[in-house]
Amino acid sequence: MPETQVLGSLLRGAPDEAIADEVFDRIVRLVHRNLGVPSACFVVLADGLQYLPGAVGMPAAIQQERATRLAEPATALVVAERSAFVIDDTDNDPRFSRRFVAQELAARAVAGYPVEDGRGTVVGALWAIDTTPRRWTDDELATLGDLAASCSGELRLRAERERARRAEQVAFRAHQRAQFLLGLSEQFAGVTTLEEVEETIAQVVGTGMGARWCSLALVDADRRHLRYVTVGHQEPGFPDAMRSTRLDAPRPDTAVVAERRTLFYRDQQEMSEAYPAMAGVGLMSAGARSFLPVMTDDDVIGVVICVWEETREHDAGTAALETTLSRYVAMALERVALLEARRRVATTLQESLLSEAPDVAHLDIATTYAPAARTDQVGGDWYDAVVRDERTAVLTIGDVTGHDVNAAAQMGQLRSMLRALAWSHDESPAAMLSRLDRANATLGPNALATAVVVRLDHDEHPQGDTGPDGTPERGYTLTWSDAGHPHPLVLRRDGTVERLDARTDMLLGIDPDTERHDHVTRLLPGDTLLLYTDGLVERRGVMVADRVCDLVQALADTHGEATAALPRALVRRLVGRSQRDDVAVLAARARVPAPSGPPGEDGPATAERKVAEDLSDLGPARRWVDDVLESCDVDAEQRRTAMLLASEVLTNALEHGAGPIVATVEVDDRRLRVGVRDGCTRPPVLRAPQPQDLSGRGVQFLEKLASRWGVQQHQVGDVVGRHAAVGAGKTVWFEIDRTARPLTGTVPVVRRSSPATSSVPLVERVLPWTRDEARRRRT
Repeated sequence: MPETQVLGSLLRGAPDEAIADEVFDRIVRLVHRNLGVPSACFVVLADGLQYLPGAVGMPAAIQQERATRLAEPATALVVAERSAFVIDDTDNDPRFSRRFVAQELAARAVAGYPVEDGRGTVVGALWAIDTTPRRWTDDELATLGDLAASCSGELRLRAERERARRAEQVAFRAHQRAQFLLGLSEQFAGVTTLEEVEETIAQVVGTGMGARWCSLALVDADRRHLRYVTVGHQEPGFPDAMRSTRLDAPRPDTAVVAERRTLFYRDQQEMSEAYPAMAGVGLMSAGARSFLPVMTDDDVIGVVICVWEETREHDAGTAALETTLSRYVAMALERVALLEARRRVATTLQESLLSEAPDVAHLDIATTYAPAARTDQVGGDWYDAVVRDERTAVLTIGDVTGHDVNAAAQMGQLRSMLRALAWSHDESPAAMLSRLDRANATLGPNALATAVVVRLDHDEHPQGDTGPDGTPERGYTLTWSDAGHPHPLVLRRDGTVERLDARTDMLLGIDPDTERHDHVTRLLPGDTLLLYTDGLVERRGVMVADRVCDLVQALADTHGEATAALPRALVRRLVGRSQRDDVAVLAARARVPAPSGPPGEDGPATAERKVAEDLSDLGPARRWVDDVLESCDVDAEQRRTAMLLASEVLTNALEHGAGPIVATVEVDDRRLRVGVRDGCTRPPVLRAPQPQDLSGRGVQFLEKLASRWGVQQHQVGDVVGRHAAVGAGKTVWFEIDRTARPLTGTVPVVRRSSPATSSVPLVERVLPWTRDEARRRRT
């Protein structure tokens, strides 16, 4: 142990500085008084210097500084001989006559006794100095020896205190490390997603290791690339271009994968010297960096990168924590991968039980199923739509209690039975639910569930006075029965929301003989029916009634938006990242038909709509075009093309034209025609926009996709349609032949895939059997 450490708190400050010590000053004052000498001092030799923690009567410079550097200090003789030196007259002793004590201090008589540290090593001497020759008496020497022994005792005591303090520090650090490791285990124990792994790593390296930033990179299943998955805790300035790299790139993170060992650099310069490719990449910190391999089954599956703000050395404590952290991250990633695998299987099972919404004439149906993202369990949520004939459709939604595979299996059985009943029995919703409840109790699965059954019967002939200008129109008779399920909602075409909150009957699985009731309302063209499960409106700590009010407002805010986007928009707005339960949503909108009816022998189908002079009416106008074309039996591909071109023409009129703006649709057995009239005579211009330009491609679309298009100018006094004002203007029109296929075939509907952590699922990066399977598929 170095001398300065043995002496404990005796020596402090810079190498050339020392301070007076009260205890040793008191001892040398006793020497001064009891021996009657003009000066006395306690001298310690350490690090090539003479320290004087105790001194009295010394020259002012030495008395103040308490440290000096001498070539041949007299104390060195005492230390070397380990015995006292008593000199009555320094002039008669050549060992002292030329030393500092004689020449500078004018000492003629000196007596010095050795002082030992806690290990018995002589580290200095206690001196009594007289400026005149004298014979030291036995009592004086005995007193000086006792006081020197007091100095030795004080040094031993301080050494023991220092050892005790260090032992306490070691014990405290060990306790801290044990507590940290225990907390580390607890923190990683509840991790279920990759985002939580990243968050936990950030907490651990910040509190336990003092690192400022951290990153997590994972090796792809093909063992060719390393991809960073960190989002929130990565060092600012890390280039996006470096977030994915080949494993053979000359970088420290890829070297960790190849060498399977931790790499540590005390600062950025040291890292840049080892890997020049990392120099000048715009990193924020010039401090230390650590690259930790994350290993499972002898394979490095990822790398944890820790970045400090300051330069530091790689001590044993940090290395031990890094090793432990790597193991916990590996176990957490394995657990997350297993949960992902189970979640994928469960979600695939549940989605296989949910069929695609059928094409129903005059109805626009959209559905979504959102599994709980934070669990590997599946629920009993389902939706369904059954077409009985060209005028009748049955919509159902329900939820079996429970969140496990058994609930999903029961859901599948109930849904299948209800689907068969809806197709084979021309009955009311209440009768269907009663049959289902009895079959559930008699045949199984004896499930406890909620459900809503809705029957939509399309009017055979226009009726009532709800149409434009009080004319009759063909809508739907909506009959529903509710077995303990959240009430359906209807978004009316004027933007208001109606709750179908008639009395709810008992849920399924309790009393199969309970009486069930039907309720009736109207669904008019442009109205949207919304069915949903409780996961959309239930949130811990919030009243369900308040959440239903939020749903009503959210549904009202979607007025005019496409039906296809409605279910997912509601899930994003009401559930978002806080989802704890599965959610199923079904929306069905009654399309707005052509007022003239479909094309026939009497002539083409025609429709006309005044467009509000605001871009907020663009979506509803596009949807109106699609409705009219669908009512005229135009196939989906041509409707998509017509909606795209109509959107471009409408946008041009709304942004660059003048009111009034009127859209017209005309369909016969040969072609469909869409026109948009506005009050501006300036025709559209064919442009050649740059790739970065956000507009200017409308006329290009007309050129490429329309069978024909053109501009018809109107003079003052011309009247075009019942909504057009008398005045100058133009109509931009396009036609699509009914036999044309502007697109490359029918656009398929793609089922939304299960959520994945990145481009390569985590399960294929971490678990060995999935990695082997991924390699086999790729080769």
